[in-house]
Amino acid sequence: MTPPALSRLEPGLRRILAPNPSPMTHTGTNSYILGEGRVAVIDPGPALKDHFDAILAALSPGETISHILVTHSHLDHSPLSRPLSEATGAPILAFGTHEQGRSPVMAALAAAGLAGGGEGIDMDFQPHERLLDGQLVTGDGWQVEALWTPGHIANHLCFAWEDALFSGDHVMGWASSLVSPPDGDLTAFMASCERLRGRSDRVFYPGHGDPVTAPADRLDWLIGHRRVRDAQIRDQLGAAALSVPEITARVYTDTPRALLPAAERNVFAHLIDLSTRNLAQPVGEMAFEAHFRAPTSPQHADTAKI
Repeated sequence: MTPPALSRLEPGLRRILAPNPSPMTHTGTNSYILGEGRVAVIDPGPALKDHFDAILAALSPGETISHILVTHSHLDHSPLSRPLSEATGAPILAFGTHEQGRSPVMAALAAAGLAGGGEGIDMDFQPHERLLDGQLVTGDGWQVEALWTPGHIANHLCFAWEDALFSGDHVMGWASSLVSPPDGDLTAFMASCERLRGRSDRVFYPGHGDPVTAPADRLDWLIGHRRVRDAQIRDQLGAAALSVPEITARVYTDTPRALLPAAERNVFAHLIDLSTRNLAQPVGEMAFEAHFRAPTSPQHADTAKI
């Protein structure tokens, strides 16, 4: 069942659902209005005129937008920040462009020509103000802390508000987050999951889908799910090298054909992470087109070539 386009989730928090449902976005992108009076908009969403109008219509008489906060620069989250800023004068705050925050491994893959898959990058995104990890943003009766949580994409932020967390696409209740190199980084994703698992938030408000009312349980599931996938991929690795599509076909046996390209990107993300931990080995240079095998000796395997 699709939630209403506008809903009040709790005192001081409204959600506007963008009309962009898809297999990648579930019922659509959640845009949030935080506060009363001079408010913040979190994740304005895709560049849709109807959604732009819906955000402004959701403001009460006399309310203004003082801040625009963006969790990350995918096309379903950030593009509307520009026209909304131009219309309201509110600055755009985020970690940075999609390239900022990349690990050396992912930067090398991008330099070699690997392009990301999935929701698509907002290549024109540039915030007015870069937020550092742990930086506080204070508005009229509200305050959030920016938490750098790379993994889904290098510039991903979560925003902690009192005992709630705006979790973007890092933690959602309806699906596991897509991790698609070079923008997605599974090593970083797992570290970010562990970081959030160490918190005690009451609820997560994700970029798509309903609120996550048991955040610790959901994080346990996400971490466990990735560890199971690690084991499944490692089970396929032997002396004979296999391609990413070959490994994907063996692991994702029940996945619809239309979703296999996304599954292949996830498998590649796992293979990069396994290679950095000397639990897998590419034949030649690290690349999506490479073949992978078990390391010749797990205790003394060569470091992956990047």
